[in-house]
Amino acid sequence: MRIRLVAWAVLILIGASPVAIAAGQDTVNRRRTPVVEVFETSKDAVVNISSTEIVQVRDPFDRLFEGFFDPSFRLRSRQYKRTSVGSGFVIHPRGYIVTNAHVVARSTGSTVTFADGREFDTRVVATDREHDVAILLIDSPRPLATLRFGRSEDLMIGETVIAIGNPLGYQNTVTVGVVSALGRDLELSGEVVLRDLIQTDASINPGNSGGPLLNVLGELIGVNTAIRGDAQNIGFAIPVDQLRELLPDLLDVERRYQIESGLRLSNVIEPRVVSVEPGSAAEAAGIRVGDILREIDDRRLVEPVDFHIALIGRQAGDRLRLELLRKGRPVTTTLKLRARPQPDAWNLTRRRLGIEVTELPRDLARELRMPRGAGLVVVDVEPDSPADVIGMKARDILVGIGRYHPSTLEELGQLLAFVEANEQVTVSYLRVKRPRIIRYRKTLRAR
Repeated sequence: MRIRLVAWAVLILIGASPVAIAAGQDTVNRRRTPVVEVFETSKDAVVNISSTEIVQVRDPFDRLFEGFFDPSFRLRSRQYKRTSVGSGFVIHPRGYIVTNAHVVARSTGSTVTFADGREFDTRVVATDREHDVAILLIDSPRPLATLRFGRSEDLMIGETVIAIGNPLGYQNTVTVGVVSALGRDLELSGEVVLRDLIQTDASINPGNSGGPLLNVLGELIGVNTAIRGDAQNIGFAIPVDQLRELLPDLLDVERRYQIESGLRLSNVIEPRVVSVEPGSAAEAAGIRVGDILREIDDRRLVEPVDFHIALIGRQAGDRLRLELLRKGRPVTTTLKLRARPQPDAWNLTRRRLGIEVTELPRDLARELRMPRGAGLVVVDVEPDSPADVIGMKARDILVGIGRYHPSTLEELGQLLAFVEANEQVTVSYLRVKRPRIIRYRKTLRAR
């Protein structure tokens, strides 16, 4: 609006008549297509993800995408240095960002840049390698713009789609195409197959990975993930319905914020209660199996993931005003969140893995260009322990347990509380061997 007013003022100063000004504005309005509207309303929620770390990777997963990107993406000497690795988009005002797992798989730390030039260090919250989805978190001083979720179940072959991303580092690039096909499978190896993908001819290039694919209403319908390096105009996106199903587990909000609601929702379209834990906060609030959640504190819930997103940032003791639908009749109640029981994280880590860890010191994080909270430093490894068997050593940096990336000892304890004796656990850790950092991903058997 401000730009338009300035333009009008300039035209008046140079002597343009009101009729000419109106005609010019009319011309602009006639050129304003749905694609222009979608870009203008969505660009502030799209980010560039960049990294300048040098990492030597010892993880077969990182070779799976070779051949689906440009030659510069491939590993030659098993080392790389990158300045722009992909795109992402904001799904919650508190700074939760979605991207591809392969975008962050090789970096020790990343930076996201918004359209207005703001930059933030990121922390990986969770990664799902099987579906190539990752959740990042940034610390923004003010609420962020987000994208609206659409649906991918009713996509039509031939309908217009819009991709926004950072191909080859060219920030906030928009391309347009159509849905070329649906239900495509992309086999990367015998162990990873991306299924039921959207195929599009919208131009997607290296750097678009993790960015949004939108419909003409500006709704998110997919996450751009890969291109065929041996073809033109053949790109693939993960359907938003898959993302919607994955988000509750990836966000894992109740564990992350150490709260408990005591209810579990179905994984279908509507947020229907499928179980209520006896003696829980949900039972105390009178919530019943079969109830459909309609609102939390006047915030409309449309699907199950909306409930989990609404819990982000909540604390034990918070009271949530819920509006339910029970057998077609509205019911209002108050749910008081309870504190999640805290395990003895130090003893649990020693017992299950055979290691002692401490939080990543600020000076070491700065030296390695890693955000604070990006991992836990191993200070001791017990001989013949599960960690010792896979070769973990003191001074390694533990960055992942399964799909999650704990930033504190308490978070690690929360994760290990669900691990049973003799259960196989995948751990990711870094080892500094200057001038490089080696990333390992191995599976151990907890004791």
